[in-house]
Amino acid sequence: GKAGLVKNAQQIFESVNQPDVITYNAMINAYGKNRMGLEAVDLYRKMPNNLRNEISYICILNACSHSGLLDEAYSIFNEIYHKTQQVITTMVDCLSRLFLFDEAKQLIEDYEKCNAPYSVMYMALLSGARNSRQSHLSQEIYKRMQLLFPNEKHHLRSASVLLCNISSSLGDHEEAQALRLDRIKEFGNKVQVGLSWTEVNGEVVQFTAHDQSHPRSKEIYAEAQRISSEVVKYGHVHDASWITRPLREHETVESVLCSHSERLAIAFNFIEGRKPSFIQITKNLRVCGDCHQATKLIAKIRQVEIVLRDANCIHHFSTNGTCSCQDHF
Repeated sequence: GKAGLVKNAQQIFESVNQPDVITYNAMINAYGKNRMGLEAVDLYRKMPNNLRNEISYICILNACSHSGLLDEAYSIFNEIYHKTQQVITTMVDCLSRLFLFDEAKQLIEDYEKCNAPYSVMYMALLSGARNSRQSHLSQEIYKRMQLLFPNEKHHLRSASVLLCNISSSLGDHEEAQALRLDRIKEFGNKVQVGLSWTEVNGEVVQFTAHDQSHPRSKEIYAEAQRISSEVVKYGHVHDASWITRPLREHETVESVLCSHSERLAIAFNFIEGRKPSFIQITKNLRVCGDCHQATKLIAKIRQVEIVLRDANCIHHFSTNGTCSCQDHF
């Protein structure tokens, strides 16, 4: 399921005579990761009540969250008798992904009436605010996190990165730079590097953004440029709001976005021998909106299925130019 091979996972699941809780949870999670929320809900409803546990609830709420199934999520959440910290956090994430911030904040407030604040809930809220580019709300959440979790440096660093990205996406590069300098001063310059991996002819290759380390870099960038020209002719307009830093000398919006690690991995697949009919990529961070839109067009123009597993879910880009996440990422 985590490799995007849902049909294979389904066949194995159906071969089990009496699935236990682990088997059910694994299959529900596989559906959820691959944005098959309705299938996940159907299997959850077939799962015997006595087998369900906290992991079951987290898996099914995540599946609803990733597929935008709000009514189903609320229905299942309300049925859960013992709502643990992780279960509530998952529901907060679901509401935040759908930009229902008042409901998400209310859930957090209700939880904190009897419990200590939990930083992961606020990170879920902040992530949703970043996706909706709500600068004021993001600053409000970040300030509250600074007040509530002064010693949780890892989450504060991550929250600062999100806040910085929001400012950059809105074109406020001075504010973004100020936030970046404050973060470096307080937490150091440690930021997770974006990486993408792909396997071609039995070889696993790794790329970073703007990577020049591969011996065939010239060919890779030439192919990336050809692909960019094709998607632009097809109507794609590069979205500069996904660039989180000022452009350097000799850089353009197109050159920066087309050098993202997943775009280089896609280009590499096309320079390796015959035309591929299937490309698989794994990325350690979330795919940006511009790469997501471009990859839909690449799959359609080049008639190749592309499966991209990012930190959030598994995207299935089909040859008709759509993605399994239905742009809900």
